[in-house]
Amino acid sequence: MTAEPTDTPPTDAALGEETASGSSDAHGGNEEALRAVLRDFWGYDSFRPLQKEAMLCGLAGRDSVVVLPTGGGKSLCYQAPAAVRHQRDGAVAVVVSPLIALMKDQVDALTAIGVPAAFVNSTLAPADKIEVSRKLRDRELACLYAAPETLVTDRMLDFLSELDVSFVAIDEAHCVSQWGHDFRPEYRQLGMLRERFQDAAVHGYTATAGQKVREDVAYQLNLNDPEYLVGSFDRPNLTFRARPASNTLGQIREVVKRHDGESGIIYCISRKKVDETAGALNGLGVRAVPYHAGMTKEERSANQDKFLADEADVVVATVAFGMGIDKPDVRFVVHSGMPKSIEHYQQEAGRAGRDGLGSECLLLHAAGDYRFWKSTLNELPPEPRANAEQSLNALYDYAQGALCRHKALVRYFGQDLETDDCGACDICLGEVETVDDPLLLGQKIVSCVYRLNQRFGGNHTAEVLTGSKSEAVLSKGHDDLSTYGLLSDHPKKAVRDWIEQLVGQGFLAKVGEYATLQITEAGQQLLKGEKKPVLLAPAKKVAAERPKRSSSAADDWEGVDEHLFERLREVRGEVAKEIAKPAYIVFNDASLKDMARRRPTDEDGLSMCVGVGPKKLEDFGERFLKEIGTFCTEHGLTTDVTPEGASAAATTGSMFGGTRAVSRNAIAAFPLFRDGMGVEDAARELRVTDSTAAGYLKQYILETKHDDPTTWVDPAAARKAREAFEACGLQRLKPAFEHLDGTVSYDDLKIVAACMASNLS
Repeated sequence: MTAEPTDTPPTDAALGEETASGSSDAHGGNEEALRAVLRDFWGYDSFRPLQKEAMLCGLAGRDSVVVLPTGGGKSLCYQAPAAVRHQRDGAVAVVVSPLIALMKDQVDALTAIGVPAAFVNSTLAPADKIEVSRKLRDRELACLYAAPETLVTDRMLDFLSELDVSFVAIDEAHCVSQWGHDFRPEYRQLGMLRERFQDAAVHGYTATAGQKVREDVAYQLNLNDPEYLVGSFDRPNLTFRARPASNTLGQIREVVKRHDGESGIIYCISRKKVDETAGALNGLGVRAVPYHAGMTKEERSANQDKFLADEADVVVATVAFGMGIDKPDVRFVVHSGMPKSIEHYQQEAGRAGRDGLGSECLLLHAAGDYRFWKSTLNELPPEPRANAEQSLNALYDYAQGALCRHKALVRYFGQDLETDDCGACDICLGEVETVDDPLLLGQKIVSCVYRLNQRFGGNHTAEVLTGSKSEAVLSKGHDDLSTYGLLSDHPKKAVRDWIEQLVGQGFLAKVGEYATLQITEAGQQLLKGEKKPVLLAPAKKVAAERPKRSSSAADDWEGVDEHLFERLREVRGEVAKEIAKPAYIVFNDASLKDMARRRPTDEDGLSMCVGVGPKKLEDFGERFLKEIGTFCTEHGLTTDVTPEGASAAATTGSMFGGTRAVSRNAIAAFPLFRDGMGVEDAARELRVTDSTAAGYLKQYILETKHDDPTTWVDPAAARKAREAFEACGLQRLKPAFEHLDGTVSYDDLKIVAACMASNLS
């Protein structure tokens, strides 16, 4: 196993070598191909952090371990290069996925945007398996999803060995490591894939893995000199809160009320608690469904489908729910009790806001939760048990602590925030109740640690401070210390919590096997009055007023007409029901908010909205444009709005005089079009898709004010198209297409429309 390098992106040299297909490809060519498929299929015009580097590993044939937070666009890291490789040479990427539900969701999402994909698992009928096999042989699929136990059978491996496999992507790769929080023995068999597919790279993807787990993933999968790409563990769009459990149902209800009509997940420790909570919420008029392993498979599946189709707003579940759910618009996650590790908490809370929009995560905790989970660790072998206890303790410290929630989470994974005020947690938003004089209180505690010669742990220190007459205190003469009983007017539990908060904020440190308290440099500064801690009051209360909206959540709504957004959500639900797919397959909340912000009136404007690619534009564009137009007319709203701060390259107007910045790639295509080259030939020359080349041509026409479409379109077809636009208007292509009974293609219509718009501008 190779040592893990620093978490830096791969170099151009490493990614510019021969691709997995064996043909030399320049780094820039790979990047442009990736940008093209992102635009043409997903409707995105930029990469999220580390996506480009991870995708380039996929195209360069370099093994990798990729760690990106939930919602960081991890799936795109293998889907986009799979689409590029399939366009180039018909190769298929094999994706290992642990859950049937997750496979189906991802395949549905890919096929909805035009990327050919399929899955093989136990749910497929024999005829469907035969059809998938045929598509693979005929090189019709870009992605094939399979469960680990399905993939490693001799029959499957022999079959795949006959195909052109571009690479193997292993999702939830932490499952291969016994140090991971969700170890699955069947994942260990995947180590054979590196040897079986020697010409294809192998990549491990996960959202939750510290350095020890990352190294073990590489070792167990037999990766060859892998690139380690580790993104930030921070999720700035999530607002984290932690509260002691008190009237749990009332606390849950407050969150649900804040997100009325929005999707949310409530986690409970027991099945009984799931049923009670779901029933109580339904009694309060909330559309809630339960989900746990005690229900039949059919019941779980039906409730999951209701949640995905927005027929239920809230799912109340045990941890049996979630890993297979790719729903991006979950606006809140509530834990009615502590999960068993900080990794589990990060993953489960991370199911909120996968679309990047502001969302809320509330952790309700009690000492009984901690004791319950600790009792379950007794049967583990010594080393894994110590690892599990460390993670459980870290989560308990997080819940009890006064450190910024975002900072506390990322610190556990070896990272840090640049700011001391995240603006998106109960600590930084000032929602928690703090003690009146934290400096004096902190000085008393640190002074006691000093008087004890830094030789005792937190429990004994708390006993001395509260004036305990225990044998341990009296036998050591610690009742004679000047700090004895300094905090006798406070409960021992409160003092114990303050000690942990001082540890969490770095004023004290736990050292050695017995967690002896020692004073840090920051603690010395505290004694001198140079640094002040934040210490929570023993009785923390939820603010009576509505909690503040974080800056991230506020930005999400900048310029958005909320009533139009709600109407578009209703339309999305109607469309989803008609096509029998989850609502987010149509458009996610980020797309709908951008529509309600820009309020486009034509296909050109709608295509500028986030996540609106050509396939979705064709399938759903007319329906949403009609609704936007009707709503704006009825309510007197301005249409075709250019959002403030939007870059010129990301904005456009209508065909009539609308402007859009010309991209550098389009400019490179201009000489080809000037010489009369058609779209298909230009696409081959530029190594981009036909639709991308058509977009470049449209920019060329508008930029040069070229008004003669017959350079690229048959004169008879151009004349018919012009007559159709004069009859139906230029705002949308579909009316003209239907007016002509489909005798003129959409591509030709686009060219004629661009020339007509150029002549008018």
